[in-house]
Amino acid sequence: MSIVNHILGKLPGEYLTALEQADLKWANLRQDSSPTIPQVVVQSQAPLSTIAWDIIICGGTLGIIIGAALAQRGWRVALLERGILRGRDQEWNASRAEVSTLVDLGLLSPEQLEETISTEFNPLRLRFHGGKEIWVRDVLNLGINPVILLEFLKQRFLATGGRLLEQVPFSGVVIHPDGIEVKRQQGQPHLTARLLLDVMGHGSPIAAQARNGQKPDGICLVVGTCAQGMAENLTGDLLVSNSPIQNHSQYFWEAFPARDGRTTYLFTYADLQPQRPSLKQLFADYFQELPSYQEIELSQLQIQRALFGMFPSYRQSPLALPWDRLLALGDSSGNQSPLSFGGFGAMMRHLSRLDAGIHEALTCDCLTQKDLAQLQPYQPNLSSTWLFQKSMRAPINNIGDPNAINHLLSVVFEAMEDLGEPVLKPFLQDVVQFVPLSQALLQVSVRHPQLIPTILAQLGPVALAQWLPHYLSLGLYNELDRLQPLIRRRCKTLSPRKQYRWHRRLDQWAYGAGHDHRSNT
Repeated sequence: MSIVNHILGKLPGEYLTALEQADLKWANLRQDSSPTIPQVVVQSQAPLSTIAWDIIICGGTLGIIIGAALAQRGWRVALLERGILRGRDQEWNASRAEVSTLVDLGLLSPEQLEETISTEFNPLRLRFHGGKEIWVRDVLNLGINPVILLEFLKQRFLATGGRLLEQVPFSGVVIHPDGIEVKRQQGQPHLTARLLLDVMGHGSPIAAQARNGQKPDGICLVVGTCAQGMAENLTGDLLVSNSPIQNHSQYFWEAFPARDGRTTYLFTYADLQPQRPSLKQLFADYFQELPSYQEIELSQLQIQRALFGMFPSYRQSPLALPWDRLLALGDSSGNQSPLSFGGFGAMMRHLSRLDAGIHEALTCDCLTQKDLAQLQPYQPNLSSTWLFQKSMRAPINNIGDPNAINHLLSVVFEAMEDLGEPVLKPFLQDVVQFVPLSQALLQVSVRHPQLIPTILAQLGPVALAQWLPHYLSLGLYNELDRLQPLIRRRCKTLSPRKQYRWHRRLDQWAYGAGHDHRSNT
C-alpha cells in the first residue's frame, strides 16, 4: 500500500475517491482530446412576461459575499447553491486590510469580523533553497473561519431581503431581450431576473461554454494537510523551497497556524505537459518531504484533514462573457493572479469595485455584453504576472542547473527586500505596480548582470515579447490613473450611462495599475 493510500485511507471522508477523481480531470487536461463543451446558455428573441428578481447569483460560497452587498442596496437578489451553504472547515488566509472591506461595506460589524478570525500570527517567512531568510508581516496572517463568516453573511443577506435557494443546482439559462430565465428541475417554476452572476468557480459550465474548449495556460497543483502534533509555532511560511527541481517540478511550501493544528501546503506551477506529476505523486512527495520541512516524524502527527486541488489559469483573463445580462465573478472569471490558488483574496480585493459597478449597471440599465465587459476589463496588473509564473515553473527538457529557479527567486526577493515594504508587500499580495516592479528589475540587472542570459534562456524570447506590452500598459495605466480627480469631477455633468462607462474606465486604470493597494497600506 502506498503512503498516500495508507494515510488518507485512515481519515474520515472519501479523500481517496476525491483524489482519484481530481487526478482523472488532471490527466484529461494533459491529453490532446477535445473536451465536451456544455451548452447551458441559449438565447431567445421572445420577451419575458414577468421578471421576479433583479439579480440571480449561481454559486453560494463566494456568491453570498457579493449577494449580501447587493441585497443591502435594495436589489431583489436570489442565490442558488447546489448544496447546503456552509463554509469548509479549513481556514481562508487573508490580511486584515483585505477582510476589513466587509466592515467598510457594512456586511459585518467590527465585532463580527473579530469573531470570524480563528488565528492571527506574524511574521511570515520567504526562503529559497540555498538563499537567505526574508521575513514580512501582515500578509495572509489571518486565518478566517469560513463557517462563521458565511453564516454571518447569510444572515445579513436574508435580513436585507435576499432569498437563498439551497440544493438547487444550475442546469441552464435562457437569455431574453429583457431578462434571463434560469432553468430548474422539472415541475418547478423557472426563475427570472434582469442579470445573472456566475460565481460557480473554476468548474462553471457557463465559463466552460464561453471559453469554447480552451485549455488552461497554466495550473497550480496543491496538496496539504492540517495536523496536530507539531511544536507551537506562531509564525508562518509564505513561500519556501527546500529542494531543487525534482519530478519535473519546482516545489514550494506554505504553512500557517490553524485553530486545530498547523496547515502545510506543497504546491507547484505546471503546464499541460504529460510529464507533470499527478496529484497523488505530489502527495507522495509531500509526505516524504514533510518530516524534514517541519522537523517532525510522520508518526508524531495527528492529521485532521487533507487538502488538494488544481487551480487553472488563463492568459485571457478576466473572462468577459460573450452574452448580454451575464457576468462572471470570482474564479469563474479567472480574476485572480496566476500565482495564487484561492479566489477569496481576489474577491475581497475587487468587492468594493464590483458592488458599486453592478449597482450602477442595474441603475442605468447597462446590461449589454459590452456594458458588462467593462466590469471585467483587461488589467495589465494581472496579465504581467504570467511571466513570473513561467519563471517559477520547471522546464520539462534541458533543465540545466536544477537550482536555477531558487537562485533567481532568491536574488529577486532580496532585491525587493532591500527596496523596502512598498516594493515587497504589494507583490506578495498579488498586486504588481509599475514603479516597484521597475525598481526591482533595475536592481537585479545592476547587481546581477550575469543572470540576464540565464533568465532569457529560461523564459525564452517569445514569452518576453508577449510580456513586454503588458509591462508597458502597466506604465501607461500608472499615468492614466493620475487623471482620476479631474475626470471624476467632469463625470458629474454626464448622463448616467456615460457616467457608468467612465467610472468603469477609471476603475480599470486604478486596479490595472495596482493602485487599489493604497487602501491596504
